[in-house]
Amino acid sequence: MKINIKALAILSATHLVTDLNQGALPVLLPFFKEALNLSYTMAGVILMCGNLTSSVIQPAFGYISDRRHMGWLLPLAPFIASLGMSITGLMPSYFSLLLCVVVSGIGVASFHPEGFKTAHFFTGEKKATGMSIFYVGGNLGISFGPICALTLITYFGLKGTLGMALPGISMGIISLLSISWLTTPVRTAFTQWKGERSPLSKKEISFLILLISVVIMRSWVHFGLVTYIPFFYIDYLKGDPLYAGKLVSTYLIAGILGTIAGSPLADRWGHKKFLSTTLLLTTPFLILFYNTEGSIIFVILAVSGMMLSSTFTVTIVMAQGLLPRHLGMVSGLMIGFAIGAGGIGVTLLGTIADHWGIPMCLKVIMLLPSIAFLLSLFLPSPKGKTDIT
Repeated sequence: MKINIKALAILSATHLVTDLNQGALPVLLPFFKEALNLSYTMAGVILMCGNLTSSVIQPAFGYISDRRHMGWLLPLAPFIASLGMSITGLMPSYFSLLLCVVVSGIGVASFHPEGFKTAHFFTGEKKATGMSIFYVGGNLGISFGPICALTLITYFGLKGTLGMALPGISMGIISLLSISWLTTPVRTAFTQWKGERSPLSKKEISFLILLISVVIMRSWVHFGLVTYIPFFYIDYLKGDPLYAGKLVSTYLIAGILGTIAGSPLADRWGHKKFLSTTLLLTTPFLILFYNTEGSIIFVILAVSGMMLSSTFTVTIVMAQGLLPRHLGMVSGLMIGFAIGAGGIGVTLLGTIADHWGIPMCLKVIMLLPSIAFLLSLFLPSPKGKTDIT
């Protein structure tokens, strides 16, 4: 079975539009703060509510998705996400603003398990390669979100957030017109599996916890680098803020390229082997990055970002292969809960930075891929190149 490019392109575009709202929220905070006279703490609560509703509750939607056919979420979720974010600029009070952010977050959270589950049936034999097409849409959405939001506000003021509704409406219509054939394989599988689902065995639970632990470690590294590289170069080294910004941008752009380029290699080499190898190689490159100066540092950081991000789709495919009758739940766990919990690592790393300094914080980040590598060795061995027993 070949990859269905048309289906994955529509799903990826829907993913982009959905995550556009998630990417827009952080850059809108200063404008909300000024308009409603908020404290920094109140602004932080807005972001926290957005993150909690858009990520941590995803497994709950996945659990329901595995028991009820919810293909209608494919057009509805991006519309809800965009609608919630689009009216934030019109809100007269702090609590009404929080409500809008929560509504948008629920739209984001409800889309991902159903989206990843649906994409699974169009990836063909090259699971990681096909899934990367869908996954990259979300990366692009988060990347374009700040630009989109700031452009609207620059030209139309805070009420310009209304423009965020247009992509959601457009993509919702396109998804609605395509929903019949997009959800056909999901409905077929749902009918076949109905009544066959049994509680997870202790072995399945242990392997799932192990894989989630690997994803959390990786997320700590990812969020840690994005957060503390600027602190290291601006606050500790007293360097040029623009230089630090270029480093972070290089890392993030390289991550998108790594997702696209790494997935075919994972399909060829085997998912577990690829995951373990890239995690093992990431620590030496991060150490090299820390101890290098000059323009070569951009190349080293780019390679690090490519290797780390190349495993994102791989872990999703491994989880889906491990529990094929629980596609929604494992997708929610991998994308929502695991990555959301990984964000907590930024706070823990901040505590290390407060007590022992930013350099120590970065050194801890460098070691985390090695811990993830050791955990990955205990994951189940594949039957073939892509299937997990």
